[in-house]
Amino acid sequence: MFTFAPMTAIAHKAKQFLVFTIKVLIVSAAFYFIVRQLQQNSALSLENVQQLWTQNLTWTGVLLLILLSFLNRFFEILKWQTLVSSFQKITLTQAAAQVLGALTAGIFTPNGLGEYAGKALFYPKTQTKRIVFLNLICNGVQMLYTIGFGLLGLLCFNAYFGVVSNGIVGGFLAGLIAVFAVLFFSRSFTIRGYSIQKLMEKINEIPRKIHQKNLLLGLGRYLVFSHQYYFLFLVFDVQQPYWLLMSGITSVYFLASSLPSFQFLDFALKGSMAVLFFGPLGINDWIPVFITALMWFLNVVIPVVIGSYFVLNFKTKP
Repeated sequence: MFTFAPMTAIAHKAKQFLVFTIKVLIVSAAFYFIVRQLQQNSALSLENVQQLWTQNLTWTGVLLLILLSFLNRFFEILKWQTLVSSFQKITLTQAAAQVLGALTAGIFTPNGLGEYAGKALFYPKTQTKRIVFLNLICNGVQMLYTIGFGLLGLLCFNAYFGVVSNGIVGGFLAGLIAVFAVLFFSRSFTIRGYSIQKLMEKINEIPRKIHQKNLLLGLGRYLVFSHQYYFLFLVFDVQQPYWLLMSGITSVYFLASSLPSFQFLDFALKGSMAVLFFGPLGINDWIPVFITALMWFLNVVIPVVIGSYFVLNFKTKP
């Protein structure tokens, strides 16, 4: 009986050391990718930031930008707290630790897939499938707004500039309807025990009030970060109609979200898309590139830095 006690203690110490090493590696990798991109990103150079500060931005504007960045993540944290409440009550602090910690873990994974594993680690292994499913709903709601507003933005943008013919637009919409029709009529089709119908049944198991609150918070978050982008255009004194700028912004987010990317490269993809959309408006290419990079810094870099604290203080669940 006593023979195995030292071995158990050694195994426990080894596990603690392994967990500590993984946490340090995650935080180090996150900081490495961020610092590297900041060094390579000329849009966020000290000269450009100083120019923005001295010529375009006031203290009121700075406070507004910080408030919008806070609300962006705060709504996401409330969404996660609301969804988890379907089976377990968690505090706002716990929800913040899980959201920001998972964001840090997912910064160097394609399309933030690491966030799924990151959140699951905060719960017992028996709850892994449930947490992954809830995170899928959490991200899915945000994606619905991105697609909906993005398609509307593309249609408005195309109606103004006539980039593609009405026939192509009609064909695209017809194809989209066809895809939804196929998904609807094949909802009972099962692959390895999974089907759209079963997915809908699982979604319906969550109380309607939680879905309603989740949808409202998702809408609030989308409006916050899209209007933060719009506010930065106003800071640079861009004189364009509100609806036209918002059409471009929603289109950029829609197209960027439909392509595989990493969080630490997100600004590069959105920046190239922004040049494509805002160039025809006569806006200097440097402005949307700088705005996209600044948005990335405010809404990804700063939350990742905060999330690093939660990763380093993370304790494994049995």
